[in-house]
Amino acid sequence: MKTLKSMRLHIGIFGRTNTGKSSLLNKIAAQSVSIVSDTAGTTTDTVEKSMELLPVGPVTFLDTAGLDDKTALGEKRIEKTMKIINRADIGVIVCDYEGLKDYEKDLIKKFEGLNIPYLIVVNKSDLKEIKLEGYKNVLYTSVLQDKEIVFKFKEALVKLLPEDFVNTPKIAGDLVSGKDTVILVVPIDKEAPKGRLILPQVQTIRDLLDSNCMTYVVKETGLKDALENLKTPPALVITDSQAFKKVAEIVPENIPLTSFSILFARLKGDLKEFIKGANAIENLKDGDRVLILESCTHHAIEDDIGRVKIPNLLRQKTGKNLIIENYAGHDFPDISKYNLIVHCGACMTNRREVLSRILIANEKQIPITNYGIVISYCLGILDRAVKKVC
Repeated sequence: MKTLKSMRLHIGIFGRTNTGKSSLLNKIAAQSVSIVSDTAGTTTDTVEKSMELLPVGPVTFLDTAGLDDKTALGEKRIEKTMKIINRADIGVIVCDYEGLKDYEKDLIKKFEGLNIPYLIVVNKSDLKEIKLEGYKNVLYTSVLQDKEIVFKFKEALVKLLPEDFVNTPKIAGDLVSGKDTVILVVPIDKEAPKGRLILPQVQTIRDLLDSNCMTYVVKETGLKDALENLKTPPALVITDSQAFKKVAEIVPENIPLTSFSILFARLKGDLKEFIKGANAIENLKDGDRVLILESCTHHAIEDDIGRVKIPNLLRQKTGKNLIIENYAGHDFPDISKYNLIVHCGACMTNRREVLSRILIANEKQIPITNYGIVISYCLGILDRAVKKVC
């Protein structure tokens, strides 16, 4: 089974037109992933390539359009390229013997502002010798001539790996001990895909099995019987956020309780920031704007969690006339007009994208939180829901 794209290391390849970005990717992938041409602006939209890059592991390369694209659609292409930065765990800047121009220097400032490690690849160095001063991670090469380019690139990349890819974090396995019993409450409602479970539930089950835990999967209607059937209480109960209220009423206070969404807030984002964001709900006033942010696009259902349930909970909890808007997809909209951002569980998004969004929100001093945390806050059980995971 292939590693999910959201769990892969995302490597963005950036630079001016015709510096050799696509040639580099083709060499690494050992196939023609991106079209190579002397014509400026050949790479139009971002090209994605998922592969196993040993010894790094599963990665997704993002080959972007040239930063100096002066074609008719160049401005829009550059705009798309800049948005890719938020998804990159590692940035690769490809230049040539002309060195770093303003384009690349601005890019480096963005990487540093978002705490994204980066590698500078100086291509075509066989044509003219160059030395970049003041930069640590620089690889001098000729992509088309250097037979060792793939080895050198991987060697340089390993040194930049983020900590969470060196030591892969667990979803829930670190919260319990091996052979512990964990109950997973999985409602089968309108949002559940026919014949299968949703992604966070599947990933959590696998994580717990890898940690040698015994998992007990039930619907909310079978939770009471499950608790009575167990000889010893479970070490943890994990529920879908939508069943939080009912589950909290059934599970005794001495048994730790949390949700899939809260676990993914810890895995994909910054749990403390999300809790801080939820506590800002009490400061909302009439006319304040709330952005419900979803990582993926999907067809909204009648009782959609992001479009119906959370907006209703927020209005009921605050008693305020809030303006609530939804946005879906990888693009991050202008957030300056909002007073609160509520992010989804991010099961289809890599951690870097969520962290980048948190950093941007912090810079603009806009509270940001997460689906599961907002739901537990509005239900008055936030402290209990995060006690085990903090």
